Amino acid sequence: MTSEGGSGKPFVVLGVSAGIAAYKAIEVCRRLVDAGVHVAPVLTERATRFVGRATFDALASERVQIGLWDEASPIPHTRLGQSADLVVVAPATVDLLARYAGGFADDLLTTTLVATAAPVLVCPAMHTEMWEHPAVQENLDTLRRRGVTVIPPGDGRLAGGDVGTGRLADPSLIVATVLEMLGRGEAVGAGDLDGVRMVVSAGGTREPIDPVRFITNRSSGKQGHALAAAARRRGAEVVLVTSSALPAAQGVEVDRVETAADMEAAMLHRAEAADVVVMAAAVADFRPKEAGTSKMHKSDGVPDLVLEATPDILAELGRRRRPGQVLVGFAAETEQLSDRARAKLASKGVDLMVANDVSAPAVGFDHDTNEVTIFGADGSMFPVALRTKDAVADAILDRVSALLSPS
Repeated sequence: MTSEGGSGKPFVVLGVSAGIAAYKAIEVCRRLVDAGVHVAPVLTERATRFVGRATFDALASERVQIGLWDEASPIPHTRLGQSADLVVVAPATVDLLARYAGGFADDLLTTTLVATAAPVLVCPAMHTEMWEHPAVQENLDTLRRRGVTVIPPGDGRLAGGDVGTGRLADPSLIVATVLEMLGRGEAVGAGDLDGVRMVVSAGGTREPIDPVRFITNRSSGKQGHALAAAARRRGAEVVLVTSSALPAAQGVEVDRVETAADMEAAMLHRAEAADVVVMAAAVADFRPKEAGTSKMHKSDGVPDLVLEATPDILAELGRRRRPGQVLVGFAAETEQLSDRARAKLASKGVDLMVANDVSAPAVGFDHDTNEVTIFGADGSMFPVALRTKDAVADAILDRVSALLSPS
């Protein structure tokens, strides 16, 4: 990747929309420049009410651009869109997300977003009530389906003294994610999994107690869905076996399942033709030995619920694996992470075990970020610091790609 000026540096458009968190974009800009990135800042007109262009002019690689009509280039959005290796918007406000999801192009930033074929990273920041609004979440789902990477806001003190979810992600996390995405070439992992047949599982299973109740766990399926999307971007033919209601990325074939038995049947069948099997789902360890055929009523007293173990799908995949097939397991732990992950690695017969401490802040179940350690059957250990699940997915697939094409 080279910048328009031929400096050899990756070219990043830093979009800044009109939120109180705009001041943090200054730190993002500074850190990216320090990391050897050519940063072209694009501010919305209203963003200048929160931060001054002079600060970005002094810190960035080129002067701030704001309007479609008052810049040196007659078509600034085309220049920026074609030059960019990545476009990042921090902060991304409710209004910016809505206009981008709707395909509007009425200022320089939205026009650049629509005019670029480069990867896009958005970092929302807003009040908690706005973040939780269904329209905002639907717009984010739309953008994710189109391949946009989202770093969700964190918890903390917000404007006006409120406390809740909506605080812009830490600049260090934003910068780390940008550098991670830039480190994949013209597109994340472009083409290194071309033609690879991969099956990925995702989500927590539901084991029925009666027609209305079930045993499950906290898994959202986000990491498995991110893995499927990343593998497809990198050229793989992907089947996603999922119990989650999350949308799947374009081009990914989906098998919807509910129980551990459903997932076992689907995974064993799909794995027969797969080059890579990634067991990211959180399968329930236990299920009721007998599920009621009618709803239990409180007036009938406390039921005597007898449990039995569910099938160990990963171990069975390990027993059935073909020579050359790569098998990846996941271990969600709350203590003794390394010991437990290494023990599972050996007992299940897998190539890689991806372990995370789900009790840590912003890690694991239902978060958009994750922090994992990848243990290899060869004794290797690769820590992956806190970042988006999209970026974690690519870090995992880097290890898978290395196993498929050993040096």
